[in-house]
Amino acid sequence: MSEFSARVEAISISGIREVFEAAGEDAINLGLGQPDFPAPAHARQAAVDAIETGKADAYTSNKGIRSLREAIAAKHERDQGVAVDPGDVIATAGGSEALHLALEAHVEGGEEVIFPDPGFVSYDALTKVAGGTPKPVPLRDDLTLDPAVVEEAITDDTAVFVVNSPGNPTGAVSSEADVREFARIADEHDVVCLSDEVYEPFVFEGEHHSPITYADTDSVVVVNGCSKTYSMTGWRLGWVTASTRRIERMLRVHQYVQACASAPAQYAAEAALTGPQDVVEEMRGTFEERRNLLLDRFDEMGVEVPTPKGAFYAMPKVPEGFVDACIERGVVVVPGDAFGEGGAGHARLSYANDTESLREALDVMESVLADLR
Repeated sequence: MSEFSARVEAISISGIREVFEAAGEDAINLGLGQPDFPAPAHARQAAVDAIETGKADAYTSNKGIRSLREAIAAKHERDQGVAVDPGDVIATAGGSEALHLALEAHVEGGEEVIFPDPGFVSYDALTKVAGGTPKPVPLRDDLTLDPAVVEEAITDDTAVFVVNSPGNPTGAVSSEADVREFARIADEHDVVCLSDEVYEPFVFEGEHHSPITYADTDSVVVVNGCSKTYSMTGWRLGWVTASTRRIERMLRVHQYVQACASAPAQYAAEAALTGPQDVVEEMRGTFEERRNLLLDRFDEMGVEVPTPKGAFYAMPKVPEGFVDACIERGVVVVPGDAFGEGGAGHARLSYANDTESLREALDVMESVLADLR
């Protein structure tokens, strides 16, 4: 009789997707982590040009076209102050594949992966797919990850710990002091710090910091991409940056499961990275305005919500029945426990939606709360 692998049996369809299925077609969707902006026109045109000239017809290098990797290396130099060899970058099918490569390359069967709880749903699932043991750790009251909690959780069986700032589902941003500590922990314990930085440009208070800036060893692996920064979720173009020896191991996985990232998407990503960046600043400003609207309305409703300092998510504390009642009234929100036990009693809202719809959704939430109280 045909059987299924224990690794696959250990995971299930994301709770986020289950919420989508329960919602009506006309619902206001505050559950989707996708910017409501078009991809940059110059990025689209670069893909069109690559297709029309035939440049996108063939396989690229497994790592991706050289000019894209040079653009990514230049971005690291500009934003993190770190010199990166373009050979130490792999263009991937979105940040999701980059996370998968990093865990497959560094996690032995049974080894532990530490990650935030609540945290992005893929951390738990991809750990299990890699044969590892998930080890979620709780967050502070402000939903930031405490380096001391991470360090205390490390054992001889720990292979990787994940840092995500700005964070999904929390919107939390790690301080420079915390990020320095993450780098120190990775160096001193010889454990990989996997830094998920896909929301990097969307910081409203303070600045984004990456542990790769502060690490003294090659202990940090960085994942990033175009999906959020340039509103290119459907293009599926991300990347992973690490030392030569780590990239070489991740490339072994990538070349067999993917061969190379989509060629048209690679040319589009290069144009996005090297072209005008005003669209990114426009998105950041708009998301901050929406965040402030959301915080003001929740304050009026008497709802407690840790202030999200980045990304485009918030996690208010909500009463039992809130999520189901919102969905029944045409507003999609995600239960906090879809992101781990630490999310219980919260809902995750994405404000990557137009302001008019956000106002309408907040009106619905206000009526739901009045009925539940």
